[in-house]
Order: sequence, then structure tokens, then C-alpha cells
Amino acid sequence: MLNQASIDLIKRWEGCKLKAYKCPAGVWTVGYGLTSRAGFIEVGPDTTITQAEADWYLEQVIEKFLAEIKPAIIADINENQLGAFTSLAYNIGPRAFRKSSALRHFNAGDKDRVPKSMRRWNKAGGKVVKGLVNRREAEVGLFLSTGFRKAPAPARTNAAQSKTVQASVVAAASATGSAVTALSALDSTAQYIVLGFAGLGVLMSIWIMKERLRKWAEGDR
Repeated sequence: MLNQASIDLIKRWEGCKLKAYKCPAGVWTVGYGLTSRAGFIEVGPDTTITQAEADWYLEQVIEKFLAEIKPAIIADINENQLGAFTSLAYNIGPRAFRKSSALRHFNAGDKDRVPKSMRRWNKAGGKVVKGLVNRREAEVGLFLSTGFRKAPAPARTNAAQSKTVQASVVAAASATGSAVTALSALDSTAQYIVLGFAGLGVLMSIWIMKERLRKWAEGDR
């Protein structure tokens, strides 16, 4: 789902009307810019919905548009850039967005050229519409905004899966196994001596494992 800044932008520029109306392009629209093209309901002159339905349709259309445009975005993208693109696609349609120069420039790494390309979508019926000009500026502003949340860090591997921890466990087990083998071949006096050295080895391995666990917990892996 989009971040709240992106959802608020779409809501603000789409507006919400519970009775169907014709948009500047002459298309029957209801709720937050919902048209028959979205595929959820057939919107006509007699279409009326509730506020709850409008909110639900908005959520569903956003998810649908995200599913349609995200596979076409191959460059790294942050939340606000994705929100700006989704708002643009919500307004012009996913197919038009996928063919847009804005997306092409973005995927090519020419992000400085994206705002100008977005601003080109300012016409309805072949004429420049002030509302679309203003909306494009708001979308460009969101696209260029740096106040976005960073992507979450990859999940930390658990202790059982950590290679450094596994190595420490193996070392401790190896030391113990060596001590047992040595004991079986020696007399009682020598056994005590070997047992002492083996015990020191095990304690050292445990200390190493403990230190590695501590560093692992601190992120030093």
C-alpha cells in the first residue's frame, strides 16, 4: 500500500463525489475518480455510492494500479516517487503510464527529466486544464520530496543460522570430542592432565562463541 502522503495527494486531487459526474474528459466518474475503466463497477449517470464504498473502491483501485505499474518500474524507487507515479497512473490510466516518457526516463536513470515528462499530462480533450496543471505540480513535488521513509532493513538471520555461531559450536564440539578420544588411550594420571587441557579448550571455545554471539547481536557479522 502507498504511504499516507501519497494517498492524501490522490484523495485531494480526485475529490470525492458520491453521485456520478462527468470529468473534464467527459467520462462518468464517482467516488475518488472511479470510472468504469477501473473494472469494479459500471459508472453511469445514475450511479450513487456511500462514503464507505468510496473509500473501499479507492483502496482497491490503488492496489490494482500498483500491481499493474510496479512490474514496469525497474529502477530503485522510494515511497514518494512510487506515490507520485501511482497518482499519475490513477489519473491517466496504467497503460498510458507504462508507455510514458516519465517512466522511460526514470528506468534509464535520467530522473532529472521525469518532472518535465510528468507535466506533459496536463490536457483533457486536447486542451490544457488548469486543474491538471496543478495536479501535476503536486505530483512532481511529491516525486522530488526527500521526506520519505527508508525501506526496512533485511531481516536479521537468527542465531541458529549464523555462520559465525555455527563455527563456534563446531569448535566446542570438536574440542570435547578430542578430549574423550585422548582419555580412552591413557592411564589415570595422564587422563587427569588431558582432561584439564580439554576443559580449558572447551572453556575457550565457549568464550569465543559468547563473544561472537555478542557481536552478532550488535550487527558485527
